[in-house]
Amino acid sequence: MSMAVVKTFAGQGVSAPEVSVEVHLANGLPAFQLVGMAETSVKEARERVRSALINSGFDFPAKRITVNLAPADIPKYGGRFDLPIAVGILVASGYLPDTCLYDIALVGELGLNGEIKSVGGLIPILMASAHEGLPLIFPGVNDVEAAMVSYATRFPAFDLLSVYEHLAKNTRLQEGQPYKEPSRASEIKGWDDIIGQAQAKRALIIAAAGAHNLLMVGPQGTGKSLLASRLLSLLPPLSEQEALEVAAIHSVKGETIKPTNFKTRNMRSPHHTSSAVALTGGGSHPIPGEISLAHHGVLFLDELPEFGRKALDVLREPLETGDVHISRASGSATYPANFQLIAAMNPSPTGDIDDNRLTPQQQLNYLNRLSGPLLDRIDIQVEVPRLASYDLSVPISQHDDSIHQAKKQVMDAQSLQLTRQGKTNAQLSGAELATLCQLNDTDLRFLQAAAKQLNLSMRVFHRTLKVARTIADIEGQTQVLRPHLSEALGYRALDNLIKQLSSH
Repeated sequence: MSMAVVKTFAGQGVSAPEVSVEVHLANGLPAFQLVGMAETSVKEARERVRSALINSGFDFPAKRITVNLAPADIPKYGGRFDLPIAVGILVASGYLPDTCLYDIALVGELGLNGEIKSVGGLIPILMASAHEGLPLIFPGVNDVEAAMVSYATRFPAFDLLSVYEHLAKNTRLQEGQPYKEPSRASEIKGWDDIIGQAQAKRALIIAAAGAHNLLMVGPQGTGKSLLASRLLSLLPPLSEQEALEVAAIHSVKGETIKPTNFKTRNMRSPHHTSSAVALTGGGSHPIPGEISLAHHGVLFLDELPEFGRKALDVLREPLETGDVHISRASGSATYPANFQLIAAMNPSPTGDIDDNRLTPQQQLNYLNRLSGPLLDRIDIQVEVPRLASYDLSVPISQHDDSIHQAKKQVMDAQSLQLTRQGKTNAQLSGAELATLCQLNDTDLRFLQAAAKQLNLSMRVFHRTLKVARTIADIEGQTQVLRPHLSEALGYRALDNLIKQLSSH
């Protein structure tokens, strides 16, 4: 037969749409034509495929070869189509029966000697092939990464000849190794070595329990970055579905996730010189940025006002919607970006407002680099003050560190939220708050009067209620009470600082 159709998958964001590689051999002058919205790296497959077939012991047909990648409206890039094209030529040339292509998909880049090289974005491909019920032949060097998609039927292959033998039913490829959960205890970093800062530690517990965004404000050297680094020790591990979503994003980006870190939440800490594109993602072929790589994890922004105003304001929409849509001339992609924002900043560009190096107006200009809409999306603002005394921390064993008790509080509170509403408190809508908080009339009037006095926006009003709901969950209370509201209202450190400077 002079025609063959091979199933494979393209890359489009974190999805992998199915693509049919149609190969047709016709009489005429020898030629190799590749169509179907393929970029240069895909069109170069003709030279790689030609050499790989010849060096694997096959005759390259001296005919007019036409390869169509359908559907034509999906952009195709990279070398992942080499193996399907080569197999399509083998079937169209009569080396293999067309029945061997039923119910199987292939992906892989070919070396000139027939070796199958690794490809990027393999996790979404495996998830798509499993969803379609198709076994996948893929580069063997990717098998450790591919094992994370435990429900997919996988056949890792290292060269074109072994794929031919498998399809010809001569020597079957071995199925991929099953994923094995790493048998090691999760590493928990203690926080008793951080002297004092009880309020900041309490704010971290609340932020972890309800997945709230947190801003720490204080002079240099008071432990803001250290405290932020301890947040991951408080958070529960990822579920398998969440871990696969994160692995898919890293796979598209070209970053490898180690099996030992498969269910560990990420903390991304971009430098303050990072651009808006570095945070959201982009490029000629849109790739995920830092906020997507922090999906189901933590995005830590140190020295928050030092980031560009444009870079910070692009965070506003993802903080609300949980995803980011990138459009470029060559295509568009939507990446998930459901992250928890933890930020730290000095109250003054010189480090401290009490060092008498700047006027209140200069300090206020520095704080005004942060837009009001961005600050509205930060649930908790906590002060991390300079300590009154210079004490040394007393050595304590990691097992006895108080962070273990804090982690238990976080786990119990999150379990309560998931049982009650199926999501964390930070994801609650405004309409759900009245039912879930169960405020009595007196406490509601107290909150409304406080919000009016503090001039809170409706978004901050709702976020304050969410924080109060989390505080009640930590204490095991079914109803939000006035002490919970008072504590939640107290976490507006930056707002208070701005009012203090404005009054001078």
